[in-house]
Amino acid sequence: MHTIETLRKKFQRRVCKESIFLKSGRTPSIADTGSKLSSEVAKAIVKAIGNPISARDIDGQTAGKNFETITMEFVESSIAALSHLRPGHWLYSVHNDISQFVQYAHLADLKRIVKLNKEALTALGDYVVNPDVVVARKPISDQEINLHHSLVRSGSYPKLSPLRAANQTSEMPSLHASISCKLTLRSDRSQNARTEGLNLIRNRKGHTPHICVVTAEPMPTRLASLALGTGDIDCVYHFALDELEEAVKSSKNEAAIDALVPLIEGKRLRDIADLPFDLIA
Repeated sequence: MHTIETLRKKFQRRVCKESIFLKSGRTPSIADTGSKLSSEVAKAIVKAIGNPISARDIDGQTAGKNFETITMEFVESSIAALSHLRPGHWLYSVHNDISQFVQYAHLADLKRIVKLNKEALTALGDYVVNPDVVVARKPISDQEINLHHSLVRSGSYPKLSPLRAANQTSEMPSLHASISCKLTLRSDRSQNARTEGLNLIRNRKGHTPHICVVTAEPMPTRLASLALGTGDIDCVYHFALDELEEAVKSSKNEAAIDALVPLIEGKRLRDIADLPFDLIA
């Protein structure tokens, strides 16, 4: 069994190899080359991790897709290791239509209405969200519910909870977590993540899933643009928070330090290793 630290190192190694490359042979691609601080911090992070990054260019779309897959597989491996703390039949996927989950099944009907009537789109707005990474939970059979004690019988209560498979005709899974993967952050990407989160909250019928963002952004101010505030996102998770914190402190840039420290102390920014624990809480 791998430790969480081992899984974290494997995650970082894959991100470095499959999603980050050297721009012009000098600067890691997660850096904004127009910012000296961003470049310095990105270089320090990669150096601290100690894994080589790709010497070949990786186009943005491929790097982003790889980051999503790597994040999904890290979450899956970690939750499997923690299964004794939160048992369940978990499902993991990338870019699923949320109408496939029980809290959002009604959106399939709205989608059909909008497709047939363009005026409805103006009235209803863009409610469709396809999360980068989803964690879902399958409903539970009566046999499993009665594993240790006879708790339910056919036709008995509870009759409506979708967690009980007998209450559903299609045994649709519930959306447990939506994870937005942003390799780097720009203002538009930050706003997209917030919009996705708000749509998940507003359009649900049932409990709200965990709403998280995973990023490798090196600039504290850009992290703050997404992490500060509450309501639409549970938390932002950095792929190398300790390495980022050390790099920012070593930069002696007071503005960057002042931007980063409140995010961590205010519980708005955490390390990728914290994510699986938060998801099973």
